[in-house]
Amino acid sequence: MLSIFNIQFRYNMKITDHIKKANGKTLFSLEVVPPQKGIGIEDLYANIDPLMEFKPPFIDVTTSREEYVYIDKGNGLMERRITRMRPGTLGICAAIQHKYNVDTVPHLLCGGFTKDETEYLLVDCMYLGIDNVMALRGDAMKGHQYFEPTQGGHASAMDLVHQINDLGRGKYLHNQDQICDEHNKFCIGVAGYPEKHMEAPSMNYDLKWLKQKVDAGADYIVTQMFFDNKKFIEFVQKAREMGITVPIIPGIKPIATKKHLKILPQVFKIDLPEELIAEVEKAKNNDIVKQIGVEWAIAQCRELLDFGVPVLHFYSMGKSDNIKNVARELF
Repeated sequence: MLSIFNIQFRYNMKITDHIKKANGKTLFSLEVVPPQKGIGIEDLYANIDPLMEFKPPFIDVTTSREEYVYIDKGNGLMERRITRMRPGTLGICAAIQHKYNVDTVPHLLCGGFTKDETEYLLVDCMYLGIDNVMALRGDAMKGHQYFEPTQGGHASAMDLVHQINDLGRGKYLHNQDQICDEHNKFCIGVAGYPEKHMEAPSMNYDLKWLKQKVDAGADYIVTQMFFDNKKFIEFVQKAREMGITVPIIPGIKPIATKKHLKILPQVFKIDLPEELIAEVEKAKNNDIVKQIGVEWAIAQCRELLDFGVPVLHFYSMGKSDNIKNVARELF
């Protein structure tokens, strides 16, 4: 019976503790996307399996917000309904923890969730032994130009961080006298943007918002993907000058197809270096593009290792072969 409990609680560690335990060694982590509803989890496992040799101490699982779908009712009538195409974040987190014995980090969003729904999600995290969460505002709803807070929800990640911290101290939305175990204190990650958030009028303005999220209780930062290390290093230096002392983890995405030249800047509002663009444009097919992306990411990560980043965090987006090719050169 004792061995069963040892296995059960072997992961159950905060991200900041994983970083401290590493004693300056850079860790490997990844982020996965839940499969669309109706699709089994085996494809996700097939994505994770090849990367477990690099011993990730934690795996992030994204959350999708609601979107509209239109159902043909006949006679030219369409009915609009709200749905989620990729539900099940917490269930996937629990399955990953059970299968791989690693910590998981569910993403919590402001968009599409009320404060009460957020509280329920956090309570479920406590039940599942999930100590780490990523607090994000989230994007605008599909088809909307600007982010609009959900009625009864939060308008910013800073407000979400406050709620998470309050709950960890036993302060619930309605049951103010509820007793809460001290171990319920969550380790909270927030997003940082080396090329600034798309809605921020300046980098300095964006960093002030980031500082407010940290002051509200965020424990670490994971950045948006980037392809120019100079931008990340300048971002870290400016953040430190502003008094942000928590770990800053770079987000890495190896480019894989020619379409990424258009899709990544459009979706994530980032710039790609001219040298990388030129190499991709010269490539005769996507197999060559994928190799270019791997080689660029290896060089990028080696420089980041020299800079002393605590973790290299890879955005897998359903594919692991190129990340494995990068990681085997680094870990």
